[in-house]
Amino acid sequence: MREIFLLKYGELALKGLNRNSFEDVLLRNIRHRLKHIGNFEYAKGQSTIYITPCADTDEACAALIDAAMPRLQKVFGVAALCRALVCEKDFTDIAARAIPYLQEVLPYAKTFKVEAKRADKAFPMKSPQICAELGGILLEAFPSLTVDVHDPEITVTVEIRDTNAYIHAAKLKGAGGLPVGTAGNGLLLLSGGIDSPVAAWMMAKRGMRITACHFESPPYTSERARMKVETLVEKLAPWCGSMAFFCVPFTEIQEVLRRECPEEYFTILMRRLMMEIAQRIAQQNDCEAIITGESLGQVASQTLQAIHCTDAVSKLPVLRPLIGMDKTEIIDIARHIDTFETSILPYEDCCTVFTPRHPKLRPRLEDVEAAQNAVDFSALIDEAVKHTTKKIFAMRVAENGEECTK
Repeated sequence: MREIFLLKYGELALKGLNRNSFEDVLLRNIRHRLKHIGNFEYAKGQSTIYITPCADTDEACAALIDAAMPRLQKVFGVAALCRALVCEKDFTDIAARAIPYLQEVLPYAKTFKVEAKRADKAFPMKSPQICAELGGILLEAFPSLTVDVHDPEITVTVEIRDTNAYIHAAKLKGAGGLPVGTAGNGLLLLSGGIDSPVAAWMMAKRGMRITACHFESPPYTSERARMKVETLVEKLAPWCGSMAFFCVPFTEIQEVLRRECPEEYFTILMRRLMMEIAQRIAQQNDCEAIITGESLGQVASQTLQAIHCTDAVSKLPVLRPLIGMDKTEIIDIARHIDTFETSILPYEDCCTVFTPRHPKLRPRLEDVEAAQNAVDFSALIDEAVKHTTKKIFAMRVAENGEECTK
């Protein structure tokens, strides 16, 4: 039996004259995601991408489909996907193939219904007729079933399209959003906590290509803390695509902050200096915005006044996709993208080094600027940028067939 993938668009289908460019990026991302696991043929039409595995036997094709499914579920721009049986555009062929194809699912269900989508209006049977006749054939083949048109356990769908008919019984939810690479490049400030990986995922879902930037402060932060952050990048790469990772040495700047600046402004000044360094790295790497995982009021540095003081130093847009979310919502997404367990590992990042006892909750911009201008940080910023290291996390497939990064 010849199976293929049907990938359905989401909001991409609403695009106007530039829709083709979005489709091309989506198709390129899909090709890149699947190129390491085998050969596939690709076609697009009627808000659907058709992916056909190329192998010598049905068993080999089924293995390619099994390997491709979890990867395709992480491709932004795909609203839904299903593996479908290819049939001739003839009801006799559809009915004959449906029974053996559905043998693995229908005997274990109690209720079902049939849906028909007749994109080719030249097909001689109308949708209600297809549903009624195929439903009757399936009821006769699987007598334990009953029809439930409102809340069935299984929905069997028949799609009549330009060249073929397709049967499928399970539609999986895709990642949604827009294809990565259609909304510019963003530099993520990746701390190692729960929030910033979720922020990266949310901006990638809006089509943004993500580059990550992490600040480390040895010996106050350990090598394990850095390894933890690199693991987070590895977990983000299946969603965001290949990612560049920059690691900035921040120890000397933090020690000068502790010695020379008022303690109550320490966190705000630290974030302003991070923002200045991040801007340099962003501009050197064609990033057009900075992304943070801040949520309004979550901690002292995330009050409205503190955010204003941080943004004042940035010449690039600062995107905060979590700004209106509560912690429970953020944790739910972190679990969904498999970053939560890594994020809660007990290795300190530089944001927790020298935490002030009584941080200023509503700082005034003029006071913060005066505290920063009292110390010349320019040479320290230059040195931090100069000694920043870079690593590329690109998607690969390991010998056991699982996705990995290198």
